[in-house]
Amino acid sequence: MTDEMTDETIKLDQFLKLIGMVETGGEAKYLIQSGEVQVNEAVETRRGRKLSAGDRVTLRGRTFLVKLARQDRE
Repeated sequence: MTDEMTDETIKLDQFLKLIGMVETGGEAKYLIQSGEVQVNEAVETRRGRKLSAGDRVTLRGRTFLVKLARQDRE
């Protein structure tokens, strides 16, 4: 066993559903592809964009900080 840690990632469309800003993947896809979502203050149009801990996602005037669990590797 080692003490090495890794951050997980989450896709942008999944994150929007997780935080309750959209109810469906289709809604997330529409908002992202229409340029309404920003990641780290830049418009992001890729719904599969992988987010890491510390990224900031802005939608509808609200900004969310991405916090992800860390897992131990064995």
